[in-house]
Amino acid sequence: MSAKAVRLDKLLANLGYGSRREIQGLARAGAIRLDGAEWADAGDRITLEPDLPNRLVIDGAPLDPLPGLCLMLHKPLGVTCSHKEAGPLVYGLLPERWRRREPPLSTVGRLDKETSGLLLLTDDGALLHRIISPKANVAKRYRVTLDRPLTGNEAAVFASGTLMLEGEARPLLPVDLVADDAIHCAVTLTEGRYHQVRRMFAAVGNHVTALHRDRVGGLDLPEDLAAGDYRIMSPAAVARVLAAS
Repeated sequence: MSAKAVRLDKLLANLGYGSRREIQGLARAGAIRLDGAEWADAGDRITLEPDLPNRLVIDGAPLDPLPGLCLMLHKPLGVTCSHKEAGPLVYGLLPERWRRREPPLSTVGRLDKETSGLLLLTDDGALLHRIISPKANVAKRYRVTLDRPLTGNEAAVFASGTLMLEGEARPLLPVDLVADDAIHCAVTLTEGRYHQVRRMFAAVGNHVTALHRDRVGGLDLPEDLAAGDYRIMSPAAVARVLAAS
């Protein structure tokens, strides 16, 4: 299948570089170059080859990633997965121009403000829904710190598939719990109900004091990805998210 061709000004506008008029101004100023040669008319069509970001230079810098972008981000505490809420937002951790992309980058699910760890973002709506769909059965693993010691029966209760959360009409799907010590454990679940891990432990008489997600599907949070940093995911990394489903 041949690569798609689009107007350059439309492509750059959708990547957040400015209005079409502003992009035409960049072209007239000689600030857009393809393979070293000036691109004179931003209204001309350009082929969306995979290597285009390595060949097209905008105002002295390589082109931003093309649509189909998928990121892994190490979400820090105190940051909200939202476009609109007050306070620090995960989108504020990304380059400013990326916040104007169309289609927009969206989080793949959410981590609450007081939960840290692996968060995926993408502008690929089909991929997003494939990961979060209940049919995909993508597991998420959380590292949990508890206020009180485990009693020893939590793993059996969580694995039973009968645990009911307050205010809900159907039980949770089975959840795997592995204890590290009296107050630290890992839980792996395939659902994503509102504050699920915190409410699970509340249902068995305990309280979560710290929560950190370190795996989605078969993808682990890299040890060298610091809190607040992000990384563009390779196709192989995206495949690892879905490989364990």
